[in-house]
Amino acid sequence: MFSAFNSIDYQSMRARTPAETAVKRLTGIGEVLSGLDMSAIRTQDELARMQWTLDTADKCIRMILAEFRTERAKDQVVREAKSLIDLIERARDELSGYRDGGRILS
Repeated sequence: MFSAFNSIDYQSMRARTPAETAVKRLTGIGEVLSGLDMSAIRTQDELARMQWTLDTADKCIRMILAEFRTERAKDQVVREAKSLIDLIERARDELSGYRDGGRILS
C-alpha cells in the first residue's frame, strides 16, 4: 500500500502546475481505491481495514483540497476530489450493508 502512495508523490513532482499536481495526486488516490475489492471482505478485520483505507483516502483528498483552496483551485481539481469523495461515501454505505446484513464472519 505504501508503495502506491510513493508513486503518487513521484508523479506529482513531475507536474507543471499546482493544479496538475493536485489532479495527479487525486488520480493516484483513485487508482488505490479502484484496487479495493469489497466482495472479498469476509472478516471483521478485513472490514476494519477497508474502513481505515476509505477514511485515510478521504482525509488525503480533503487535505489536497485545503492546500489548493489557497491557490484558487481549478474546477478540475474540485471535480476530481468531489467524484472521489462521492465514491468513498458509496463504498461506506456498501460496507454498512455488509455489517448490517450479516455478510461478515466473526
